[in-house]
Amino acid sequence: MKYYIINKANWEKNLKGLTGKYLVYASVNNGNTQDYQILSPSNITEISYNTAKPVTPLKSLFLPVRENVSSLPEGDKPRIIIGVPNCDVEAIRILDEIYLDDAFEDIFYRYRRENTLIISTDCFIIQEHCHCTAYGIRPFAEKNADISVILYNGSVILREISAKGADLINKLEGVDLLNDTDIETYIDKKRREVEVLLDSSNTGLPGYQATGKLVENASMDVWRKHSVRCVSCGACTTICPTCSCFLLIDKPGFHKVKQMDACQYPGFERVAGGEDALHELALRFMNRYKCKYVWKPERFKSLACTGCGRCIEACIGRINKNEIFRELAK
Repeated sequence: MKYYIINKANWEKNLKGLTGKYLVYASVNNGNTQDYQILSPSNITEISYNTAKPVTPLKSLFLPVRENVSSLPEGDKPRIIIGVPNCDVEAIRILDEIYLDDAFEDIFYRYRRENTLIISTDCFIIQEHCHCTAYGIRPFAEKNADISVILYNGSVILREISAKGADLINKLEGVDLLNDTDIETYIDKKRREVEVLLDSSNTGLPGYQATGKLVENASMDVWRKHSVRCVSCGACTTICPTCSCFLLIDKPGFHKVKQMDACQYPGFERVAGGEDALHELALRFMNRYKCKYVWKPERFKSLACTGCGRCIEACIGRINKNEIFRELAK
């Protein structure tokens, strides 16, 4: 891995310059929540480094809730997104498989992917429901992002991941190649500490493939029992970094609108004749887990759950999927 170092003040000065050429988003901590905001001189000092995770999943910056797909956007600035945790970076992998499929490519998604540079951040602090390592995902990006950023004692450490990232680093002023083995040792130590913490906080949680087998073999009684608290709000799918269902709506003037959808909404599978295979709440509840742990693994190479834990945090009914999986594993 090739590391670079830059003084934090110089880093922020560079960011101010980049906001003129790019539309820059950054994970910002406002005291109560941490989420993506458009970067401006007023909030550059509030960027959150090395903490998991923004409330909004990264997918929201590539898959808008609603967009007109009748014509491509024109003249958009290239984008930089700063502070992306690896659970979201990994989630982009399956979205790429879905939306960049040779036979069914989404040109709007491709446009945003090619027009965006992703700056990930190593997680040195975890949240209660983080469980990426249970699914074999590390709390720092090794691919699919362009640069990784670490805050260290008044300096910013940049790790080159892609050629696009290397090109941006070369354009920054005040950046030097890191030649301090003590800092590299510190980074490795922090990574190991976080992985140990994640492993210990998720004891008994089955891995991704094992969960798929448990979900596939679970009886309807299991889904009826746990779906009692579900209110079909769709928060779990909306907040999920890998859920990607949408519908197309025809509008006057030959316009077509793509709108994100959720399998937990009543009527999700209702057809013109009125039939609805997921009319029963327990069936919709089961559908979500089978999609993530059974059906998508049959179709795609990437994981359909990256262990971010947002669905647990967003659930109005306080349904904890990890508790369900631990129960199934007993």
